[in-house]
Formats: sequence, structure tokens, C-alpha cells
Amino acid sequence: MIDVIDLKKQFDNGFTALESVSFSIEKGDLVCLLGPSGCGKSTILNLVAGLLTPSAGDIQFSGKSVVHTAPKDRNIGFVFQNYALYPHMTVLENIMFPLTVGKNKIKKDEAKKIAEEYMALTNIEDLSAKKPGTLSGGQQQRVAITRALVQKPEVLLLDEPLSNLDARLRLRIREEIRKLVKEVGITAIFVTHDQEEALSISDKIIIMNEGVVQQYDDPQNLYLEPANLFVAKFIGSPIINTLEIKISNDQIDFGAFTAPLSVLTESRQKKKLIDGVYTFAIRPEDVQPVAEHGLVSMHAAENEVIGRDSIIRFEKNGTTIKSIVNLENTVRDEEKMLHFNFNKAFIFDESGARVY
Repeated sequence: MIDVIDLKKQFDNGFTALESVSFSIEKGDLVCLLGPSGCGKSTILNLVAGLLTPSAGDIQFSGKSVVHTAPKDRNIGFVFQNYALYPHMTVLENIMFPLTVGKNKIKKDEAKKIAEEYMALTNIEDLSAKKPGTLSGGQQQRVAITRALVQKPEVLLLDEPLSNLDARLRLRIREEIRKLVKEVGITAIFVTHDQEEALSISDKIIIMNEGVVQQYDDPQNLYLEPANLFVAKFIGSPIINTLEIKISNDQIDFGAFTAPLSVLTESRQKKKLIDGVYTFAIRPEDVQPVAEHGLVSMHAAENEVIGRDSIIRFEKNGTTIKSIVNLENTVRDEEKMLHFNFNKAFIFDESGARVY
């Protein structure tokens, strides 16, 4: 188990990368640190690894603080973005290397046996005698992961390990990483800025922004129950529809149209909605063109095919709403009534906090 407690990191130039970050990771979980560039996710990884020293706070492995423990003594495996393989060594030698150095080094024959066991686990036995320069990106990544796992670390850290691979290979390797981590039963922290990657591989996701944890939750909950406007906009593709609204006199003014406040279910309200300005957000799949009894009539201005579905952009008086529909229900250059599923909609106050 990993506990990060009130962790703060301020660099010598005065820049604060982390603001009192706290979270816990259960043993055997694969947790993704997700967020835009510069949000602090790699800083957290480097602090857990011991490559950086926190300005305040604590990091504990199984209840024991490791803040003052050297990186080599933290029992971690680290997979870097650029693989960091030794070019003059063969694949087998690269994987054996961590076992043959340091105070816990073992004999080469034993190291070779362990290395070959893990190479079989990652299906790279046939690469044993090759040098890294002759391998593809995907093969190099498998070698880097195997080298990290061979040490049987308590914690595996992966820093954007798939960013140098093409889309199809990334899909395959991320599936392999999850399978491996679960087979070995290791606790893993995976840094990425790719939400699809995080949603597909994680047990849980920590969403970061500007050095602050925005939400730590199951992938499904991040999508269905975002804690704030940042999370709602960051998770989901295409991006969630957002409209500035004004609530007054039991009416919701969307700008291009209005609706009675009664369309919002009182039981979903986080707190009573008083008159004021808010941000209304709804996923494209929760806005659907209908033949009748819709909320508003809008013009289908643009259509984008995405596999079996289509994204339709509807417009009215400067207001834009996107809808995802089955290809069979696609409409083009026509007026359509739109139905809003308000039970799946969200409302955020001016600070970005969710109120509905």
C-alpha cells in the first residue's frame, strides 16, 4: 500500500508544482496519474521514486515512511519514457543488470535464470541476443518493462511509457502492461496525459490540474459523476457540451432557449439551486434528435462520422450543441428537435464546483 500525505513540492525558482497532495493506493492496484502537461503528475512519480525530495509531507510504503530512503533502497521498478536501455548490452544483459549490481546482487547464473523466467512472461525470449538498437519501439518497451519487473519491486512506476509508440502498438502494449501487472500482483503507478489510455488500463485514476488532485475515483465514476467542471471537461471524447446558463424565477435561460427549472430533478441537486449564473454540461450521447416533444429546435450544421456513430453539431443563435447518434439516425442540414436527458446533465457554480 502507498500513502501520499499532504505532499508539497516547491522548486528553488519559487514554482510550486504540488499543493498538499494526498491519496492512498491499495496493494496490487494499477493507478493512473492523469492530467495536462505541467499538472504535477511526473513530479509525484519522481517524488515516490526518490528522484526528488518533497518540500513537505510524507510518502509511505506499507505504513513506513520512505522520504529519507535512497531510491535504490525503496524497492521500486521504474520504466522511463525513453526506455533507458544500455545500447552496448544485449537484451538478456540489460535485464540481468539490475540483479548483478548493488548490495543485493546475485550470481550471474542465478540472475540469468531469473531474467529468462521474466522474458518468458513478457514473450521476448527470442530477442535475448539482440542489442536495443536493432529492436522496434514496442520490443524496446517490453525489454524496459521486463528489466523493471525482474527486480520483483514492491512498486512499479511507469512515466508515459507508451508515448513514443504508434496508436495501434500503444493499444496492444497497454493491454499487455495491465495483464502483466495483475499476473505479478504488483502495485503500479502509471503516468499519462491520454485519457483513453488511463480509462482502459486503470483500477483507479487520479486527475491532476495545477498541482492539485481534482478527483480520485474509478474510471467509470469520473465519467458519470465528475466532481467539478475541470474533470467533466477533461474526461470524455468528444468533449462534454457546456453552456452558460442563468437561473431566475424558476426558469433556466440557456441563451438561445429556455426551460422550466422543474426539468432538474431535486434529488440530484448537491445543494439547492438559487438564482444566479452557472455552467450547464451534458454529454453528447445525452442529447438526441427526436421527431417531437424535444426541448428546442436546432439546425444540424455539421456531421462527423466516427466509426459506427456520428457526431452532429447543432446550432441556434450562436449556441452550439453536439450530439452522438447511430449512423442510421444521422441528420444533415435540417432543423431537428433535441431531447436533453437532464438526469445525466451536470451543473457547476462559478467556481467550477458541482451543484447538480
